[in-house]
Amino acid sequence: MNSKGARAHPRWRGRVLWIAVGLMLAITAFWGNALSAPPSMGGKDVFRFDTFGNETFWTDTLRLHEVIATAVDPTTALSVGLKVDADALPPGILKTADLKSPATTVALIKLNAVVGVKGTVVSKDGKDVLTRVGITCALCHSTVDDSVMPGIGHRLDGRPNLSLNPGAIIALSPALDAGKKAVYNSWGPGKYDPRFNQDGKNGPVVIPPAFGLAGVRLATYTGDGDITYWNNYVAVTQMGGHGSFKEPRLGIAVEAKGEDLVKPRLPALRQYQHSLAKPAPAAGSFDAVAARRGQAVFAGAGKCAGCHPGKAFTDDKLHAPAETGMDPSYAERTATKKYRATPLRALWQHAPYFHDGKAASLAAVVDHYDTTLALKLSAEQKKDLVEYLKSI
Repeated sequence: MNSKGARAHPRWRGRVLWIAVGLMLAITAFWGNALSAPPSMGGKDVFRFDTFGNETFWTDTLRLHEVIATAVDPTTALSVGLKVDADALPPGILKTADLKSPATTVALIKLNAVVGVKGTVVSKDGKDVLTRVGITCALCHSTVDDSVMPGIGHRLDGRPNLSLNPGAIIALSPALDAGKKAVYNSWGPGKYDPRFNQDGKNGPVVIPPAFGLAGVRLATYTGDGDITYWNNYVAVTQMGGHGSFKEPRLGIAVEAKGEDLVKPRLPALRQYQHSLAKPAPAAGSFDAVAARRGQAVFAGAGKCAGCHPGKAFTDDKLHAPAETGMDPSYAERTATKKYRATPLRALWQHAPYFHDGKAASLAAVVDHYDTTLALKLSAEQKKDLVEYLKSI
């Protein structure tokens, strides 16, 4: 039918009008959903850059953006363990940057160069102003290789930032009273208490590595759940992300206020973390001949393989604290009340050991179990076992 014929028939004009309206509604719905839906993020981006909306906690509640802008210069930031991603820096910028000025820290945040810290920086009267700040998973579970200088280098995702002092950073908040500041300042580098804001008790644990978890069923010191369970717990209850988390065993029930920004990200986050292989020990960092002897001790007289079998070096079982001579106080605050057999991976990389860091070296770990389990290992067996643990 030609245009003239169409104009001659009112019923056809009505059909054309309804088709046009339908198309407009479909297009509007498509673009509306596209604009309102969160952008697709790969697991690496979630791990490194997603705050899950926790700026409302770190900015609106703790007001850390004020502290950063006025009192945290790069030298101070590095001293409390914050890391700078050298790959995010323009060439030569560090040669002219004032590392004693908080404005430089704001500039680094604007460049997205401070590992685990996300900020909104706007220009006001010709000056960069930090208006919002939040944190990501990478804050505690990434470090750098120090290739530029200590604290500045290429990212190493999955490695625990054991020089990070999260308690000291939180204690900078002007919103906290003296009592809470004292607790946070008591933790020290490399430790964090993921239960303190839930039960009010103080007992920090060592920040664990996030690599080598593929094939590991229980992801936490006390085996409360798998890696997704723990990511959800931390994102909501510790990072202050906008999401929901329920743990009836501990009476925790947090409902998302508005859109849940955590749950949709969890599958990709888990996939990325499972892709992070344990780092290999450096050449020459252990005695290979002694390590081979130590492997036999591990499987035999040391009785280690009973709880740490297979490629993951864990039986994925829960053990009462008394079984392994562990301090029960942290376990008692968790859902299982027990400790999981820790997967042994890249032990050379993340001393101190045990959940509370009470073993400063692998030799101290071996001595602890020799005493607790009455193994009666010889001095040579202990040395060989340490060399094997270095090689894992």
